[in-house]
Amino acid sequence: MTVMTKGGNLPVPAAALQVAVTWRQGAQVPDVDVSALLLDATGRVRSDADLVFYNQPAHPSGAVRHLGKGQGADGTGADWLWLDLAAVELGMDRVVVAASTDAGTFGQVPFLDVRVALPDGQQVASFTIGDASTETAFVFGEFYRRNGGWKFRAVGQGYASGLAGLATDFGISVAEDPQPVPVAPPPAAPAHPAPVAASFPAPPADRLAAELALSFPPFTHRASGKERVTCPPNLPPGARVVVEIECRDSISVHIDSCDAYGRADRDLLSTYEDEVHARTFATVPEDRPLSLVVRADTPWTLRVLPLAHARRLVHSLNGRGPDLLVYEGSAGVLSFVHQGQSNFVVWHYFTSDDPEWQDDEEDLLVNEVGRLDVLAPVRAPGLLRIEADGPWRIGAGG
Repeated sequence: MTVMTKGGNLPVPAAALQVAVTWRQGAQVPDVDVSALLLDATGRVRSDADLVFYNQPAHPSGAVRHLGKGQGADGTGADWLWLDLAAVELGMDRVVVAASTDAGTFGQVPFLDVRVALPDGQQVASFTIGDASTETAFVFGEFYRRNGGWKFRAVGQGYASGLAGLATDFGISVAEDPQPVPVAPPPAAPAHPAPVAASFPAPPADRLAAELALSFPPFTHRASGKERVTCPPNLPPGARVVVEIECRDSISVHIDSCDAYGRADRDLLSTYEDEVHARTFATVPEDRPLSLVVRADTPWTLRVLPLAHARRLVHSLNGRGPDLLVYEGSAGVLSFVHQGQSNFVVWHYFTSDDPEWQDDEEDLLVNEVGRLDVLAPVRAPGLLRIEADGPWRIGAGG
């Protein structure tokens, strides 16, 4: 990661990125609202639709999306943007990352910075604002086209006139609050702001997009036999995370999550293969560290990773044994081929469309024994948890 100073610039990939404006919250600290402006060659917006913020959370092109705010246990606040530079329309030369304060100035906001990360969790750049005083709006940085690619510049320019003054400079009409612009659903945001900070809160977009946007340093633990493993307390509370295990020559390998008393309460993974490289997921408790019980006969390596490390099912994927896939497509039909001799089970976890139901829906898509070649409908984007004893292939589109 590059730690930038004011005026510095560096190349960035023309791909999906996560941008987080972060600060330390407190009793006398004003709230911070992040926004993005898409500008043409004249340095101005084409219309008010080129402003993306909490009340207009997606650009019509789908290239920029406001994910929203989150709060970490250590008092860190974050407001997130997702942008796909490859999808920025021709003629739009800059994407400005800005923010405004609510009932206060940026001089009252401690530990203020902006961070840029790749979808796979790798940090690209960070820029700290250390000289804020009476400003009520700030341009943190900007992405701009250069020689057929994109670069990011650390700007750090403040405005005492708030978001209205900043927006006016870029050609936005501020006579009244912009109304949401009808847009086609933008592409789901992949991986979250990367190792931006282990304690960063998740952006409160839809659950899957928010969790794919989360990042924290991977946790690795090696042992042998049965052991209860308590993960670091910096895992994002309430989020689903990838649990991966490697083991050889064991009769069986099992992983269970634990309740508040350290007792195994949910079977996450069971496999009986000689060589195991398997994945599942666990949900981090809201009020305590994630605790797992691992049972195996030989040495094993356990890893806990951000959800973005799971493989994405776009067309088709091959695998062997237990695994976890992310499906970001729409409702449709999936195909399943299994070459093993024992159980083949696939669960689908997705967000309920019932506003009164806070938990995920669970669909049992396949539950068969032995070789098979079947189809099953899938209702929405979500996670696919696979239990298998041999080779398999899953395809989208039937």
